[in-house]
Amino acid sequence: MGLRSHHLSLGLLLLFLLPAECLGAEGRLALKLFRDLFANYTSALRPVADTDQTLNVTLEVTLSQIIDMDERNQVLTLYLWIRQEWTDAYLQWDPNAYGGLDAIRIPSSLVWRPDIVLYNKADAQPPGSASTNVVLRHDGTVRWDAPAITRSSCPVDVAAFPFDAQRCGLTFGSWTHGGHQMDVRPRGAAASLADFVENVEWRVLGMPAQRRVLTYGCCSEPYPDVTFTLLLHRRAAAYVCNLLLPCVLISLLAPLAFHLPADSGEKVSLGVTVLLALTVFQLLLAESMPPAESVPLIGKYYMATMTMVTFSTALTILIMNLHYCGPSARPVPAWARALLLGHLAQSLCVQERGEPCGQSRSPELSPSPQSPKGGAGPPAGPCHEPRCLCHQEALLHHVATIANTFRSHRAAQRCHEDWKRLARVMDRFFLGIFFSMALVMSLLVLVQAL
Repeated sequence: MGLRSHHLSLGLLLLFLLPAECLGAEGRLALKLFRDLFANYTSALRPVADTDQTLNVTLEVTLSQIIDMDERNQVLTLYLWIRQEWTDAYLQWDPNAYGGLDAIRIPSSLVWRPDIVLYNKADAQPPGSASTNVVLRHDGTVRWDAPAITRSSCPVDVAAFPFDAQRCGLTFGSWTHGGHQMDVRPRGAAASLADFVENVEWRVLGMPAQRRVLTYGCCSEPYPDVTFTLLLHRRAAAYVCNLLLPCVLISLLAPLAFHLPADSGEKVSLGVTVLLALTVFQLLLAESMPPAESVPLIGKYYMATMTMVTFSTALTILIMNLHYCGPSARPVPAWARALLLGHLAQSLCVQERGEPCGQSRSPELSPSPQSPKGGAGPPAGPCHEPRCLCHQEALLHHVATIANTFRSHRAAQRCHEDWKRLARVMDRFFLGIFFSMALVMSLLVLVQAL
């Protein structure tokens, strides 16, 4: 900085000492005007004829590019063109006296410049002014156009991520001059977007300007400032394709675990695999989101889907326990036989093999084992036939034992089939419930993208 000031001072000294014969007619007039204007001029004082007079500064901002939007650190980086315009009472001349010369361009460091800074600056570096020229007109109007890369704080609300909209304010004002010394006003109702380069992630809805007059605790006089509010809306196409659609497809795949046959051995494995996949996507989402109290919309959807998959996996385990009830299990209760195996099985079209849909097998009572010594036995009284079966008591006892064992096996097998059929009914019921829940949740989230 000291070397630049030294070169500038040396250049001004050479300009003052340069002979007029070395320049053309217009150059000689410009040199004469420059020497006359800056002979007794100082850039250290506010350029007003009366010290009680307020100096009006007009501020105009043109948004050129959104460089970065750091949601985690809540910092917005922009590339702006800032134009400031004011009237310098000591830099006025009559154009007729200088051959009709009505404007000159000189280094901005030679004239007084307003100390307008960005109040909500989020940069550790001290504020600096760009070394660009100013346009000085004969009526004392000074126009200073300077490019600037600003880093400002922006509170980010990710409650509706990735369909969120953000409002980021940039507040410009004087750092030392109060409202009685310098007044700052915007030029127009909003910042210019004519030269804006479109951003791939954010769509700019506008940048309205608002002038405020505030009184701070340090000072008694008011301080005017101008706030440009950048209205942003996120382009959610990339997030929908990379984060949302995979989760929707996985959530629709999870209820299909109820449709898998229990003998396949993959019902629980499918639920656990889906849960692990959702956990991976949740971690990817957490890396890109700032830590905040409000949970983003896609985060809520992930949590709801993971909860649904967890419950469906737990229910799958319970249903498999029903399916694998062995012969020693109790019979299906009467209320479950009437409600689940009767009405619910008929409405869900869960039927036995070869049974038409809409008809359920009528509950059968387990036959009670009967002794062969009933009315179907040999006639009472002594039998005179030596080969009659009534004389083979041991054989009859073994036949009765085999018949009772067969009846008991058939009863246990029928009880086991009832539990398996009850498991199929529960699978079909929860398949419809969880698939409907996954579809409704997915539609509610996807509607936000329209």
